Amino acid sequence: MRVVDLTPEYYNTYFNCLEDWSEEMKEAGDHKACWYNKFKDKGLRVKLAIDDNAVVTGMIQYLPIEESYVDGKDLYFILCIWVHGYKEGIGDFQGQGIGTALLDAAEKDAKDLGAKGIVAWGLWLPFWMKASWFKKHGYVKADRDSLRLLVWKPFSDDANPPHWIPQQKAVKGIPGKVKVTAFINGWCPAQNIVFERAKKACMEYGDNVVFEMIDTSDRDTFLEWGITDGLFVDGKPISYGPPLAYEKIMKIIAKKVKKLPNVNTSYNE
Repeated sequence: MRVVDLTPEYYNTYFNCLEDWSEEMKEAGDHKACWYNKFKDKGLRVKLAIDDNAVVTGMIQYLPIEESYVDGKDLYFILCIWVHGYKEGIGDFQGQGIGTALLDAAEKDAKDLGAKGIVAWGLWLPFWMKASWFKKHGYVKADRDSLRLLVWKPFSDDANPPHWIPQQKAVKGIPGKVKVTAFINGWCPAQNIVFERAKKACMEYGDNVVFEMIDTSDRDTFLEWGITDGLFVDGKPISYGPPLAYEKIMKIIAKKVKKLPNVNTSYNE
């Protein structure tokens, strides 16, 4: 196994988070590709783990924290690190040290680029992107936002810890309509899938539903809201881990539509 920089021959695999075999990933659209083209000239770094058969088994992506959705300076921020862990496709490669090799490569690269430290986020519960995994590699807590921990590893004594940027303003509905607000940054295909499913679901209800897209790949827009990705119906967040099923989103919207005045159409739930 070797760790290399992303090259065009692996773009499709990277844009699909190593799951180019997945039918579900096709629902994510081209948001990840558009996001990459926007950020590749803003310091975005992508490294891949490749085995002896030229199969991509893992990836890590990180960028200057000033271009991220976290507050900090002179640091790099790890958006995600992922080693393929499904039986489908190329198979399960987790537990073989690939993640550690990717993290080590990113840390060395960040140091060589003059960063004063490197930052990651993780969940304090034992799910994907576990904060405990980073702590085993020398990262310490910098900040917490509900289930999300911000952890970091300073490289110099004058490095300042990063902080989460909180939500800045409320998402509002529209009287007499159902309003679906979808925040999308583009970096995560799972979030992009939810966005596309929500947009598609809204089209089923005609003028009764207003769909609002907020593109947070523009950092000024993100700073205005303090929300990176998210789905809101009538101003209330719909929480999700794995991408919400299209049918689930349809049901949520349908219930809201039925409560609108002068709407007689029945919808399946």
